[in-house]
Amino acid sequence: MKRVKSDVAEYTELTKPISPENAIGRISRMDAINNKSVNEAALRNAKDKLGRLERSLKMLDSESYGLCRQCGGEIEFEKLKVMPDSVRCVTCIKSARY
Repeated sequence: MKRVKSDVAEYTELTKPISPENAIGRISRMDAINNKSVNEAALRNAKDKLGRLERSLKMLDSESYGLCRQCGGEIEFEKLKVMPDSVRCVTCIKSARY
Protein backbone atom coordinates (compact mmCIF):
# COMPACT_ATOMS: atom_id res chain seq x y z
CA MET A 1 0.00 0.00 0.00
CA LYS A 2 2.99 2.30 0.60
CA ARG A 3 3.94 2.08 -3.07
CA VAL A 4 0.44 2.97 -4.22
CA LYS A 5 0.32 5.96 -1.84
CA SER A 6 3.69 7.05 -3.18
CA ASP A 7 2.38 6.71 -6.75
CA VAL A 8 -0.66 8.86 -5.90
CA ALA A 9 1.61 11.57 -4.46
CA GLU A 10 3.92 11.45 -7.47
CA TYR A 11 1.10 11.60 -10.04
CA THR A 12 -0.58 14.40 -8.09
CA GLU A 13 2.61 16.41 -8.41
CA LEU A 14 2.92 15.59 -12.12
CA THR A 15 -0.65 16.66 -12.86
CA LYS A 16 -0.37 20.17 -11.46
CA PRO A 17 -1.42 22.85 -13.96
CA ILE A 18 1.18 24.02 -16.43
CA SER A 19 1.81 27.66 -15.75
CA PRO A 20 1.53 29.87 -18.87
CA GLU A 21 4.39 32.09 -17.68
CA ASN A 22 6.85 29.20 -17.94
CA ALA A 23 9.17 29.95 -20.83
CA ILE A 24 8.91 26.73 -22.78
CA GLY A 25 8.46 26.38 -26.51
CA ARG A 26 5.16 25.57 -28.20
CA ILE A 27 6.15 21.95 -28.92
CA SER A 28 7.42 21.49 -25.37
CA ARG A 29 4.15 22.90 -24.02
CA MET A 30 2.18 20.46 -26.20
CA ASP A 31 4.32 17.58 -24.90
CA ALA A 32 3.76 18.79 -21.32
CA ILE A 33 -0.01 18.91 -21.87
CA ASN A 34 0.01 15.41 -23.39
CA ASN A 35 2.13 14.08 -20.51
CA LYS A 36 -0.24 15.72 -18.06
CA SER A 37 -3.16 13.82 -19.60
CA VAL A 38 -1.29 10.53 -19.34
CA ASN A 39 -0.37 11.28 -15.73
CA GLU A 40 -3.97 12.20 -14.90
CA ALA A 41 -5.10 8.77 -16.13
CA ALA A 42 -2.35 7.12 -14.09
CA LEU A 43 -3.42 9.16 -11.04
CA ARG A 44 -7.05 7.99 -11.41
CA ASN A 45 -5.87 4.37 -11.66
CA ALA A 46 -3.60 4.73 -8.60
CA LYS A 47 -6.41 6.31 -6.56
CA ASP A 48 -8.78 3.50 -7.58
CA LYS A 49 -6.18 0.90 -6.59
CA LEU A 50 -5.60 2.62 -3.25
CA GLY A 51 -9.34 2.65 -2.57
CA ARG A 52 -9.62 -1.07 -3.36
CA LEU A 53 -6.66 -1.86 -1.09
CA GLU A 54 -8.11 0.19 1.76
CA ARG A 55 -11.48 -1.58 1.41
CA SER A 56 -9.70 -4.95 1.39
CA LEU A 57 -7.77 -4.03 4.52
CA LYS A 58 -11.02 -3.15 6.31
CA MET A 59 -12.59 -6.44 5.18
CA LEU A 60 -9.61 -8.57 6.16
CA ASP A 61 -11.24 -9.82 9.37
CA SER A 62 -14.69 -10.33 7.86
CA GLU A 63 -15.96 -13.74 6.81
CA SER A 64 -16.52 -12.56 3.24
CA TYR A 65 -12.88 -11.58 2.57
CA GLY A 66 -11.34 -14.02 0.14
CA LEU A 67 -14.68 -15.15 -1.24
CA CYS A 68 -15.59 -14.59 -4.87
CA ARG A 69 -18.37 -12.03 -5.30
CA GLN A 70 -19.65 -13.88 -8.35
CA CYS A 71 -19.75 -17.55 -7.32
CA GLY A 72 -19.13 -17.38 -3.56
CA GLY A 73 -16.18 -19.78 -3.81
CA GLU A 74 -12.78 -19.15 -2.29
CA ILE A 75 -10.33 -16.93 -4.11
CA GLU A 76 -6.99 -18.71 -4.37
CA PHE A 77 -4.55 -17.75 -1.60
CA GLU A 78 -1.71 -17.27 -4.09
CA LYS A 79 -3.83 -14.74 -5.98
CA LEU A 80 -4.71 -12.87 -2.78
CA LYS A 81 -1.02 -12.67 -1.87
CA VAL A 82 -0.30 -10.91 -5.16
CA MET A 83 -3.59 -9.02 -5.51
CA PRO A 84 -5.15 -8.57 -2.05
CA ASP A 85 -7.93 -6.46 -3.56
CA SER A 86 -9.22 -9.37 -5.69
CA VAL A 87 -12.98 -9.88 -5.53
CA ARG A 88 -13.38 -12.70 -8.06
CA CYS A 89 -11.78 -16.12 -8.41
CA VAL A 90 -9.77 -17.11 -11.46
CA THR A 91 -12.58 -19.33 -12.77
CA CYS A 92 -15.12 -16.50 -12.76
CA ILE A 93 -12.65 -14.09 -14.35
CA LYS A 94 -11.93 -16.58 -17.13
CA SER A 95 -15.62 -17.27 -17.74
CA ALA A 96 -16.36 -13.53 -17.99
CA ARG A 97 -13.85 -13.18 -20.85
CA TYR A 98 -15.70 -15.56 -23.13
